[in-house]
Amino acid sequence: MKSVFKPVLVAAMLASAGFSAFSQAPAGAERGAMMGSTMHDSGRHARMGRMDPAKMQAWMDKRNAELKARLKLTPAQEGAWIAYTSAMKPPAELTSKRTDRAELDKLPTPERIDKMKALRNQHMTDMTAAMDKRDEATKAFYAALTPEQQKVFDANATRHHGREGRKGGPRESKPAAPVKP
Repeated sequence: MKSVFKPVLVAAMLASAGFSAFSQAPAGAERGAMMGSTMHDSGRHARMGRMDPAKMQAWMDKRNAELKARLKLTPAQEGAWIAYTSAMKPPAELTSKRTDRAELDKLPTPERIDKMKALRNQHMTDMTAAMDKRDEATKAFYAALTPEQQKVFDANATRHHGREGRKGGPRESKPAAPVKP
């Protein structure tokens, strides 16, 4: 009969070595160091959800120029176009507001949570008001279009809402095919 003790001992030693290696903190893992070096400092993660305002504006200008060319607006519709494109610009006060992180860090956790909740609620209220303004501007502009222009607008203006499984933004994408009369 073979001895069972030796294989069990070897298995126990390997398991303990594995657990001790797994439980060690990675080098430089003091509070925040790992997050700082991997998430916040690395390329695209540093920009999560934030785009260069100049690039975004250039993309919006290009997209608006393409839409305007497809719509073939008359001089009488120019005022409605200007009002529409002005309303579509993101409000400066929403894009420039940033929470003072140092001020929040000074607060005890329950107060910090309450403060962040209040800031979040205010931000959502501001965003909803801005979206409502855009909705009304779009409806007003749409009403100024001819039925043929409305078809073109329907086909091109909302193409970033779910087509090809992507959201809109300045990505490499093919433009929507123009609607034939």
